[in-house]
Amino acid sequence: MTRAIRIGNISGFYGDRLGAAREMLDGGSVDLLCGDYLAELTMLILAKAQAKDPDGGYAKTFLTQMQDVLADCVARGVKVVSNAGGLNPAGLAAAITELGTGARVAYVEGDDLRGSLEEITPAVVGKPVSANAYFGGWGIAEALAAGADVVVTGRVTDASLVVGPAAWWHGWGREDFDALAGAVVAGHVIECGPQATGGNYAFLDEVTDRRYPGFPIAEVAADGSSVITKHPGTGGLVSVGTVTAQLLYEIAAPAYLGPDCTTHFDSISLSQEGEDRVRIAGVRGSAPPETLKVALNESGGYRNSMTLVLTGLDIEAKAAFAEQLLFEVLGGRDRFAEVDVRLLRFDSPDAPSNAEATAHLRITVKDPDPRVVGRTFSNATMELALGGYAGFHTTTPPSAESAFGVYHPAAVPRSAVTQTVVLPDGSRSVVADPPTPVSDAASQTLNIPNSTSSNPPTGPTTRAPIGRIVGARSGDKGGDANIGVWTRTDEEYAWLRGFLTVERARELLGPEVAELDIEIHELANLRALNVVVHGILGDGVASSVRPDPQAKGLGEYLRSRVVDVPESLLP
Repeated sequence: MTRAIRIGNISGFYGDRLGAAREMLDGGSVDLLCGDYLAELTMLILAKAQAKDPDGGYAKTFLTQMQDVLADCVARGVKVVSNAGGLNPAGLAAAITELGTGARVAYVEGDDLRGSLEEITPAVVGKPVSANAYFGGWGIAEALAAGADVVVTGRVTDASLVVGPAAWWHGWGREDFDALAGAVVAGHVIECGPQATGGNYAFLDEVTDRRYPGFPIAEVAADGSSVITKHPGTGGLVSVGTVTAQLLYEIAAPAYLGPDCTTHFDSISLSQEGEDRVRIAGVRGSAPPETLKVALNESGGYRNSMTLVLTGLDIEAKAAFAEQLLFEVLGGRDRFAEVDVRLLRFDSPDAPSNAEATAHLRITVKDPDPRVVGRTFSNATMELALGGYAGFHTTTPPSAESAFGVYHPAAVPRSAVTQTVVLPDGSRSVVADPPTPVSDAASQTLNIPNSTSSNPPTGPTTRAPIGRIVGARSGDKGGDANIGVWTRTDEEYAWLRGFLTVERARELLGPEVAELDIEIHELANLRALNVVVHGILGDGVASSVRPDPQAKGLGEYLRSRVVDVPESLLP
């Protein structure tokens, strides 16, 4: 095809807006609907569901959406691609076929490695509840080329939901790395739904249409360039800022490794093409790595938390007294495999209301034995009710234990994994590997020139929150967190890149990062820096004891910190 393919996103996570599919289909012209339902935590959730029901293990909300729109999709010639198959793409494909719409359904499998762990590195110890390699888009492209109306997959990269359809539509080859990389970028922008259209956006005053944001559309051209937009009349905003924010979400180094290519995020060029239309161009790609990423989830044991409320005077002394008494009642801290105690200060002196005089003492315990951290633990906190500190109460009644998972990133040689497409007629096709993977893809450099040349402003400074001129978006990557920060002018970026060093980031992010490794990557083309904090989330979201276990608020915390800002940059 010579024209761009219009791909509309209908889901950014398992549990997203059910009505997005109908809104996208009826809101205007699209060629294909795609939905992302999988995350590291979701694979653990689906594994638990499959353990209870072997026929489960897929995202049932996608099936609900298809019950609503699939017959209309077939009538209008709109294709559907989704990774909602999770741990059971065959089961989801069968369930879609049973809807009776006449849709030709294909599925992609082979990513589930639970039965073949030998070649994963580092070596797998024990028996994970999920082990999935991340496939690219070529299985999807092959299924669409064979006439499928619906393609469901297991664990493909989020961006593959755009890469596969674009490669099929435009007839790209395996070494069209620049075009493939452009589609990766478009897929990365729309994979999280309304986060690209004004959702979770730092500069809230720019979003003048405060209705729920319309879900995003990527118009991917034959050269891999794209336009990000949304249907007319929907809420939110598509701007260089909203697209930049999503580009910086959950990434690490500028060389973004994927199964089909390495995408160089330091080559991306953004421009506002019109109202709610942002053009992405200039994206460069190179060969993919020799290995595929693998996500491992295993059972971590059991956990329980209780939160004690402290009010008024002597907060720290009350917290220390409560901690001492509680573990005396419990027979010591050593009876638990892990203990985490956090004093969360929300109180202020001479507070104008009772609520504003309170702090929380959050105590979490973990252990392989559920009996150790169950009611035995939570009931013990209530023994402080009449014999503890003044004003004792808790945020919840005593609770039972809950199981938690541990996430491990890993890798597997491409040769150890077989990606298979099961076509609508039941025939099976093995997807060939790309011809040119390389061992050092992460170190590939394209020598892209720095597009900004402004000098840092000089002159007087004033104390102000850094977020007055800097936007941020943060998220989790396993046990790590990233904070993408960007500015809106060259002058602001010239200041930011000189100001936000590793040492300054450590200072601004506070004591919890004092001993952690921090990296900062420059993306001058986006006027952005990417701050990666290693290990802040421990073994991933399912086991993290941080109040914000996915680091969603870490960027906004950074923006709130007061620093010396050049007066010439402030409004």
